[in-house]
Amino acid sequence: MADRLDAYATALFEVARAEGNLERVEAELYEVARTIERNDDLRSRLTDQALPVELRQGVVEDLLGGRAQPVTTSLVSFVVGAGRARDLPAIIDKMVQRSAESRSEAVAEVTSAIPLNEDQIARLSRALSERTGKQVSVRVSVDPSILGGIVATIGDTVIDGSVRRRLEQLRESI
Repeated sequence: MADRLDAYATALFEVARAEGNLERVEAELYEVARTIERNDDLRSRLTDQALPVELRQGVVEDLLGGRAQPVTTSLVSFVVGAGRARDLPAIIDKMVQRSAESRSEAVAEVTSAIPLNEDQIARLSRALSERTGKQVSVRVSVDPSILGGIVATIGDTVIDGSVRRRLEQLRESI
């Protein structure tokens, strides 16, 4: 199973690289993976084998059409059409990791309560690079449930600076 996921991840990586906009496609695919993980209805529609493939691919078009690079939409549609929508987040995560490794970088998966601008992402990347001693590529997803702050995951290391976590710690201490 892992070999199959690796094969799909490699295919996505190679196509995005050949198209010449690897980093943007990588960022868009990362956001697609996080959206699928957070949205039960979307995940259910994309993985429902009772729905014709064309309908599931239509969901991808509706979701991404005009908002993402055409290659991003095509790659997601390809994986959904191949019946691998359930594995899509894992495939994308492997693709993102492979892409970062091609640049000799580590990937920081960052969850923020609000969207971060380019300057904030650059500062965060520098701070995480200093902390880890590696060049860090930051991938951001938005999750308002953390209330504020960020949660950063780099490999097995989790840095939880979220307001939600601080409130939990405060509740435990009281």
